[in-house]
Amino acid sequence: MAIYRLLSLIALVFVAGGALPRNVRAQAPVADVVTQAFFDGIINQAAADCAGKNFYTRQAFLDAVNSYSDFGQFGTADDSKREIAAFFAHVTHETGHFCYIEEINKDTYCDPTFTNYPCNPNKQYYGRGPLQLTWNYNYGAAGNSIGFDGLNSPESVASDPVLAFKTALWFWITNVRPVISQGFGATIRAINGAVECDGKQPALVQARINYYTDYCTQLSVDPGTNLSC
Repeated sequence: MAIYRLLSLIALVFVAGGALPRNVRAQAPVADVVTQAFFDGIINQAAADCAGKNFYTRQAFLDAVNSYSDFGQFGTADDSKREIAAFFAHVTHETGHFCYIEEINKDTYCDPTFTNYPCNPNKQYYGRGPLQLTWNYNYGAAGNSIGFDGLNSPESVASDPVLAFKTALWFWITNVRPVISQGFGATIRAINGAVECDGKQPALVQARINYYTDYCTQLSVDPGTNLSC
């Protein structure tokens, strides 16, 4: 009886210390999912003269992930793979397979109603980086969180690849992660819903979906439901 109680106590301690139920699989490290082959499969589709080909790297992405340890560690192992597939689907769409560092059609993107993030009149807050960070309020908030002067030095995002990936991960964790359990369509709405969703730009929505389902196939995971918006 004493031995039984001791074994039961050990079992309870083991479970409390982090053992997983048999029906739950632990997430793989992001580096094991985003292999060099996976990353190269995206960036190699960009033209040789693309600025991003000499800017974006898998190592820069992994270095940025070190500051966002929750990324790719969501729910089950399959949930994590879906999150990674969704992130890279949007990155592929926004940058043209890592071709673009900066937005093609540049504009100021200053919203003066966000008084906490006053625009520098000599700066522009157009899209930069893997998810094309845009608007003064995003640069300001990202800068405060990451530790750079987003309002007075937004161009930093286009000159430092690790910082660029950090801004993308910041935007993802802040704005996209809260809805990811609702399906890939919800992530489209979180990123560019006002422009693309509800029938506004169906071709763009489908392009994002196509990237997502392709990456899910590569990562051997079912894409789930509610893919469109």
